Amino acid sequence: MAHSLSGHPSGLSILAGGSTGLSDDEARILRGLRSGIEEAYEELISRYEQQLYGMIYRLLGNPTDAADVVQEVFLKVFRTINSFREQSSLRTWIYRIAVNEAHNHRRWFVRHCRCEVSMDEECAEHGPLAYTADPGRSPYEQALDSENRTLIEQALDRINPLFRTAVVLRDIQNLSYEEIAEILQVSLGTVKSRILRGREALRREITARPDQRLSEAMA
Repeated sequence: MAHSLSGHPSGLSILAGGSTGLSDDEARILRGLRSGIEEAYEELISRYEQQLYGMIYRLLGNPTDAADVVQEVFLKVFRTINSFREQSSLRTWIYRIAVNEAHNHRRWFVRHCRCEVSMDEECAEHGPLAYTADPGRSPYEQALDSENRTLIEQALDRINPLFRTAVVLRDIQNLSYEEIAEILQVSLGTVKSRILRGREALRREITARPDQRLSEAMA
């Protein structure tokens, strides 16, 4: 499928050069992928595999499913790389594919469960939560030790998937609001609303649990 670099002694360096909207590194990798250079595939996987696995695992809550979806994401990236229009960063495009694949997998697996809140409740972009200031540290930042982090992970799995995705992208993946809006293909106001609602749902889940130490930290 991919060609080797044996005919290119300078390796990926021959692909250096900027593209509109891309960093130099992204432009280099993108040209390598489109040229079928094997090192470009390897570098892309090395750069994003762990990040994507961590995100997808938190969206699905199952390590085997997460690993399978990560493989599907890379296959889709490699198959559709020529359709990437370079209107966002390469990272944003890959994350968008990953989120969509994770959501598709979850819908397929639990389509008989109707546990999501009504979209009408969260689509009022200009409601009071949409542009509220960030209320200090996120729930995830308030529970950094491994024991509490496990409880956070469990609580994440119990909140609405729409809100969980936004919280994971912001508070765990450390993406900007603008990047999240690009990934989810929603407005900035919707991103902010989902993050705030997700954080509040996470706090409620945690404070409702018997672990007093963590509950007090989240209060």
